Amino acid sequence: MTLAPPSTAAAYAAACNHCPNPTHLFADLCQPADIGIPPTDAARVTRAEVDLARVRHNYHELVDCLRADASAAQRPAAAVWAVLKADGYGHGAAAVAVALQNAGIDGVCVALLEEGIELRRAGIVTPILVLGGYWGQHRDGVEAIVQHRLTPVVYHRGQVQRLASAAAYLHAPPQAVHLKLDSGMGRLGAPPREVEALAQTIHHEPLLRLHALMTHLACADEPSFETTERQMALFTDARQALQQRGYGAPLAHAANSAALLRIPTTQLDLTRPGIALFGIHPCSSAPSRSARRANLKPAMRVLSEVVALRDVPRGGAIGYGHRWRATRPSRIATLPMGYADGLSRALSGRGAVLIDGKRAPVVGAVSMDLTTVDVTDHPGVKLHDEVVILGEQRGRLGHDTIGADEIAQQCDTIAWECLTNISRRVPRYYRQP
Repeated sequence: MTLAPPSTAAAYAAACNHCPNPTHLFADLCQPADIGIPPTDAARVTRAEVDLARVRHNYHELVDCLRADASAAQRPAAAVWAVLKADGYGHGAAAVAVALQNAGIDGVCVALLEEGIELRRAGIVTPILVLGGYWGQHRDGVEAIVQHRLTPVVYHRGQVQRLASAAAYLHAPPQAVHLKLDSGMGRLGAPPREVEALAQTIHHEPLLRLHALMTHLACADEPSFETTERQMALFTDARQALQQRGYGAPLAHAANSAALLRIPTTQLDLTRPGIALFGIHPCSSAPSRSARRANLKPAMRVLSEVVALRDVPRGGAIGYGHRWRATRPSRIATLPMGYADGLSRALSGRGAVLIDGKRAPVVGAVSMDLTTVDVTDHPGVKLHDEVVILGEQRGRLGHDTIGADEIAQQCDTIAWECLTNISRRVPRYYRQP
């Protein structure tokens, strides 16, 4: 396997210089800054390595789980639409989408219109579902949905009217839409009492087609199945009512990663896994009703190196606020990664990194660009030694792994946040098989 920069980086750089409409509202998506620092231009040693083979492995694991559940229930297996919002959960949406498209993914989901356009410009031709439904107040936003062949999620009449108007203005073919029902998440989606009227409005628009009815599950990763069952019952009732009145959709979907992995009745026609594609099990300790357990592999390692070493006497202090003082003569290493890169300040005094395969505790306050660790117990450590912030390392002092779940527990948050916090100033390198 070799490490390479994303194949889309060169294409984006070329597009930046040949944009057909540089004054367009979304022309700035052509700029290289929007895909982060290309590795070929990066001078810093801190980097994220994304193993695309592991992303594909995780995708195939999910497909196998869906097939096992479908076989047990004697029904067709649900399709997989990969959720690649937030720059592919920090892994780089464009490169991941290309890898999954080549692996046979059925579709892709994003949160924002801009994210969908970015993937189209990266060469993604599979269906792209824009989950958010907020496209801005300018006409350019809704027209971009049509122009870039994106599938929007709708949940109120104003969205439907704007889409129909844009399709007519652009002389476009009929546009597929997914209607979102709020079955209990309480954020976005049409209330159950409004779903029928909204579906009827879509039905009477000649340039719109209701392609799917969808919802989002609030508690699929909780040990109890009760809330999810209640949401699914409401969703099923709404779906059946629309079908009886002639406003039904061909497809239905509800399952996120957690539901896909443990509640087969939520799988329906298609599923929307996100975090599981990147090797994080959202509910590994929760009971499951699935016929097969997925063997997921984390797809990202975050690495840096030692850029400074100093000896600190007993009582010597380190970092902002002198939050740490040496209780013994200590050897301190400085790493060029801080909270602006995604190494949370909450790890100050409680986190660790790997050097030579052994943990080195974070000491002092994590600052914006730099972090200090205690390497007193790492004999022979030297400048430019590799440091692993996230992932596995084998070295002369041992073999260990720091996972996103562990970091999340130390920061009192979730693995999703830890991954998406890795900023775009950290260059991504892609491991190709």
